[in-house]
Amino acid sequence: MKIAMLGSGFIARFYADTLHAQRRKDQLHLVYSRSAENAKRFAMDYGLSHYSTNLHEAINHEDTEVVVIALPNHQHEEAVLACAAAGKAVLCTKPLGRNAKEAKIMLHAVEKAGIFAGYLEDLCYTPKFLKTLKSISQGSLGKILWTKSREAHPGPHSDWFWDKELSGGGAIIDLGCHCVEIGRNFIGKHIKPVEVMCWADTQVHPIDAEDHAIGLVRYANGAIGQFEVSWTFRGGMDLRDEVMGTEGTAWLNSFLRTGFEMFTTGKGGGYVAEKAESDAGWLFPVGDEAHELGYPHMFTDMFEAIENRRAPLETFYDGYVVNAILDAAFKSASTKQWESVELEEWRGEQETEKLSGHQSYDDNHWLIKREILPNGDKKLIVKEKSTGKVSQVVEKEG
Repeated sequence: MKIAMLGSGFIARFYADTLHAQRRKDQLHLVYSRSAENAKRFAMDYGLSHYSTNLHEAINHEDTEVVVIALPNHQHEEAVLACAAAGKAVLCTKPLGRNAKEAKIMLHAVEKAGIFAGYLEDLCYTPKFLKTLKSISQGSLGKILWTKSREAHPGPHSDWFWDKELSGGGAIIDLGCHCVEIGRNFIGKHIKPVEVMCWADTQVHPIDAEDHAIGLVRYANGAIGQFEVSWTFRGGMDLRDEVMGTEGTAWLNSFLRTGFEMFTTGKGGGYVAEKAESDAGWLFPVGDEAHELGYPHMFTDMFEAIENRRAPLETFYDGYVVNAILDAAFKSASTKQWESVELEEWRGEQETEKLSGHQSYDDNHWLIKREILPNGDKKLIVKEKSTGKVSQVVEKEG
């Protein structure tokens, strides 16, 4: 398929590197940028036959089959609506909108037009994430009770991120969209997010938006999704996830400390990894950044979904739900209270059973805990079902 890239900045180049890697059959043929100089340079770097400074011209080009939106947040709506009007398949970078209202407009536009629409949430396609998600689907971790996702770094690359009106917020909209969707996947997208408690502050940078936030998302079944996001973290980009279930736990470190460490005096210099702050001393390079950040798996899913006429793993509806959760997070950060997630459209479960990990020891007792003591005996803490009395049972070794 021939792809039009809207945008020529940092994320557009990550996307382009991925799309043109390893002799992929889906190829960029055109780039759009507001800057003619940037568009021309991008086209030369990737061997593209066309470049343009006209958004609608790029989308409506006769050879364009798929449009990839790698634009600032405030331009997503215009670009998506133009794709819908042109009947062109569209893949939009995260977050879908600056708020749920914008996301809903885009969602309805693509559905009304009947075009393919994919949400480019790369961190839900990393190898470690996909492996963990498969383990959860197989029941290896049991019922998921709690998830935690953390993304922290010194701050984004472009000026518009730091402008609250253009971006829609600070670290919450930039990084929280990743963390919230990671938690939704682990807990189950069919489970409705109910309310959010969030703390946020501007601790370091002279901006109107928040540069640090921590939040809890409560789901209808009682599960909790925790997110930690920051533009104040020094030392690179920290991407970590945790999942706790009734039968197991998973810890993921996707970027900063992945087993690749290097010391250098800095004589060679050069790029180390995304958000790295130094090219000297002990460094933590990343062998294949695009792969570790999920881009190859993401685009493979998107283009296979187009070919097979199925929905991708991450859809515009997912982007809308994420925006609604983040809206509640912003409100909670202001009110200092739990705030409801306002979902005008919910397509998941209407009635959800509450989580329960209760296990019976026998007909009359619940099992609270089982452990092996240093002497080899097995101790079980049990609770009588009828009276609630807690006691212990010791099974002697041998």
